[in-house]
Amino acid sequence: MSNNMVRKQLCEGVFWSTVTDAKFKSNRISCNLVLPLDENTVSDTAVVPFILRKRFQQCPDFTRLNERLCELYGAALDADVRKYGAYQILNVSIQSLDDRYTIDNDPITQECAKLVSSLLLEPYLVDGVFDAQDFELEKQYLIDTIESEINDKRDYAVSRCQSLLFAGEPFAVKRYGTKEQAEKITPQSAVKAYHEAIKNAVVEIMFIGCGNPAGAEKIFAESFSRVQRSPIQYKENVTKKAAQKVTEQTDRMDVSQSKLVMGFRIGELNSLEEANASKLMCALYGGTPFSRLFLNVREKHSLCYYCAARFDKATGSMLVDSGVEGKNKQKAQEEILKQLEVLKNGEFEQEELDNTILALVSALKSATDTLGGLEGWYLTQILGGTNQSPVENAEQVAQITKQQIMQAAQKVTLDTVYFLTGREGEADE
Repeated sequence: MSNNMVRKQLCEGVFWSTVTDAKFKSNRISCNLVLPLDENTVSDTAVVPFILRKRFQQCPDFTRLNERLCELYGAALDADVRKYGAYQILNVSIQSLDDRYTIDNDPITQECAKLVSSLLLEPYLVDGVFDAQDFELEKQYLIDTIESEINDKRDYAVSRCQSLLFAGEPFAVKRYGTKEQAEKITPQSAVKAYHEAIKNAVVEIMFIGCGNPAGAEKIFAESFSRVQRSPIQYKENVTKKAAQKVTEQTDRMDVSQSKLVMGFRIGELNSLEEANASKLMCALYGGTPFSRLFLNVREKHSLCYYCAARFDKATGSMLVDSGVEGKNKQKAQEEILKQLEVLKNGEFEQEELDNTILALVSALKSATDTLGGLEGWYLTQILGGTNQSPVENAEQVAQITKQQIMQAAQKVTLDTVYFLTGREGEADE
C-alpha cells in the first residue's frame, strides 16, 4: 500500500500527480484549474465548471453524455468550485471502476480521461458563447447557491467574520462571489472567463486509485500540449501575522439564536512543525467534543449551544464560532478568551493533549479511506508547498509537546469579533 504522491510536469503550467493504493477498486481523475481570486471576475469564473459539465463538441447533448457515463460502468462526473487561501479552483472530476474489474478489461480509465479532457478543452459553444439554456440554468443555480448561504445563519456569520478579518486581502473574496456579481454574468463574460482560465490557470490533474495511470497521463499531456497558454506562477500567501487592533461589528436579523464568531491571527509559521503545533493547539482549544471550549464554555458554564474552533493554515487564521443567547454574548466572549489564556499558560493536563493527539491522528489517517479524501488532502499539500502523506503528518503531530502547544497559543492574537443577533427588543436579547 502507498499513499504517497508522485507529481510531474506534463507541459508548461500543467502538472500530473498520482496517488495509488491497491485497497481501492476504482479510480478518480480530478482536473483543477487554479487561479488567483479576483473580486472583479470571481462569479464569471465560478459559473464555468458547471456549464462545462453539461456537454462538449463531440457530445452536444446532455442526455447522450449521461448515456456515455452509463457505458463507462456508471462513471460519476462532477464539477465544483473550491477556494484555498487566495486561490479559486475550478474542478471537473470523474470517478470510475478500474479496468481490471470490467468485462474484457475494457480501458475505461483512458475513456474517462478523454471525456474530461474534452469537457475542459472542447466546450460546446454556439456562435462563440455557451449555449443559452445551459448558461441561464447554471447562472440561476449559482445565484441560488449564493442566496442559500443566508439561510444557514452559522455559515453566514462565519463568512461575515472572514470578510471583516481579511478586509482588503484576497482571502476576503468568496469562492462564488456575491449575488450582485452573479446577476451581472453574461454569456460573453462567462466564455471570456473560460478562455482566461484555460490560458492562465495552473492545471493540477490528479489520478487517485488502484489502476495504471499511464494511459490517462498520455491523453492529458497530448491535449494540453496543443493549447496556447501563459500560466500564472504560484505565489506564497501573504497575510497579517498579528492583529494590531480588534474590529467589532454587530448585525441584526430575524434569528432565533445569536451567533458569535471571533477571528484570530495565528502568528508566524516558520516550519511545518510550527504549523502542526498550531493545528493541534486549535484542536485542543475547540476541535473535539472534549476540547477546552466545549467542556468549559458550553458544558460547565452553559454559555452557548455550540462552540468550536477551526484552523486555516492558508490564511494564517483561527476562527471560533458559537451559538449563544444575546444576553450571554459578553460572558461567552470572555470565557472563550480565558480558555485561550489557559493554553498560553500551559494550565491543561497532559491527558487532554494525549486525547487530542489521538483524535487528530485518527482524523488524519481517515483521509486515506476515500479517493475524495486523498484528493482533497494532496491538493492542499500542493498549494501549500508541501508533500506529506496523511500518515506522515499524523506521525509528526503525535510528537508535538505541551511546550510547543503553549508557544503556538502565545502567538495567537484576537483580530475580529462579529456578532449576529436578533432585532431590537426580541426575546434573544
